[in-house]
Parts: sequence; C-alpha cells; structure tokens
Amino acid sequence: MSSSDIFIGETIGTAVLILLGGGVCAAVTLKASKARNAGWLAITFGWGFAVLTAVYISAPLSGAHLNPAVTLALAIKDNDFSNVATYFAGQMLGAMIGAALVWAAYYGQFHAHLTDREIVGGPGAQATKTKAVEAQETGAGPVLGVFSTGPEIRNVVQNLATEIIGTVVLVLAVLTQGLNDNGNGLGTLGALITALVVVSIGLSLGGPTGYAINPARDLGPRIVHALLPLPNKGGSDWSYAWIPIAGPLIGGAIAAGIYNVAFA
Repeated sequence: MSSSDIFIGETIGTAVLILLGGGVCAAVTLKASKARNAGWLAITFGWGFAVLTAVYISAPLSGAHLNPAVTLALAIKDNDFSNVATYFAGQMLGAMIGAALVWAAYYGQFHAHLTDREIVGGPGAQATKTKAVEAQETGAGPVLGVFSTGPEIRNVVQNLATEIIGTVVLVLAVLTQGLNDNGNGLGTLGALITALVVVSIGLSLGGPTGYAINPARDLGPRIVHALLPLPNKGGSDWSYAWIPIAGPLIGGAIAAGIYNVAFA
C-alpha cells in the first residue's frame, strides 16, 4: 500500500472512530441529549461499535491501525518502521477531525450544558459542588470527558499501569487474531474480534482511567477541546495528558515483545 493510501485510510478511519466514540460520550454526558445518563454500558458498547465501523471503512486502504500503539507494535513485530510516521500523522489528524465533528453534531447540547449553572457553577448554583466543578479544580473542565480520558483517582503509577495493561490486552488481540493477508493490519474477522476486545477492556479495565488505550484517541481530541470556543469549558488537564500517550505506547511495545517471544 502507498503512503497516500495509508494516510487517507488512517485519517478517515480514526475520524470515524472518534466521531462515534466521542459521540456516545457526548450522548451520555450532555444536557438535552436523549441518551443522557445512559451509563457505562452504553459508552463501552458505543466505543466497540465505533472500532468495528472504523476498521471496516479503513482496512482496505491502510490496514486499519487507527492507534499509534498498534502501529508501533506492528513495526516492532516486523522490524519495519518505514511507514510509522505516516500512520501517526493520519491518526492524529483523523482524531482531531472526529472530535471537531462531535462538537458540530452536539453544538446545541454543548451550549446548553456549559451554560447550566447547576453544572458550571455561578450565581444560583447549588451550594454543594457538582462533580464537574470539582473536576475543574484538578484541571479538567466539565465536558473534557467527551473528548479525552481522565482518572477517577489520581495516582501516576496506577494510572500509567492501567493504561499499559489495557493496551497490552488490545494489541495482543490484534497481533494474534485476524490480521489481513499481508499481516499489516486487521482483516475482516480481526475487526469483529478487536471491537469485542475493546468492549471487554472497557467493562473490565476502563473504570480507573476511562481506557484511552490509544494515544491519538486521547491527544487529538484533547487538543481540539483546548482550541474550541466552548463557553465555561474549563481546562484540558494537560498535567495528566502524558499518561494516555506513554501508557499505550509502552503497552504496545510490551505486547510486541510478548508476541515475538511467545507466538512468532
């Protein structure tokens, strides 16, 4: 496959991934959304179906990595880093496009949510702090969770370990099942398997940090959150942002090492 195919495929696929994945977070979170408070099951299955859709769309062009941790692991597995930068660039651009599309699709809901005094505070708000206001004090605005992840308990070692463990599971599933004929991405069966693995990771390991397990999925939308003209949006929690980048990359490298030792 050509560099242009890789870049286009990863851009489109990652944009779809974030549009649908971020979209379910917006649907569950935002005021005036019909799905508000639908809960964690809706989020985990929404992200799983987002992966499934994005993989089927992008696999013919790029092999559907959609995740720098997967790209790194495949490069280590095959000892071929020639296209890594192209994959990373497409994934980051796609993640930012997808996040912007979530904002466009839920524009009215974002405005309603972020101008509600019960949510963002101000005169007339309840005396007790909402979780959103408490989050602002740690550097995370009240809608940052629509765009990127954050920990329930801030513990650097635990948060990093959680992201590493979750990514090892994801990448091992990608490497051991359903690769396409060229071995450079997911095949048809692999798309379904990976989607179900993402649901499983979300249900089992997503509670502590929100399971980024994908650096582009977290960093691209976090940048968009920082740039968007959202009223009362609060901070983008940059002090935490390195964890969902480093953790998945470390996890991807570990998974590739395990694969090369145990399965190759």
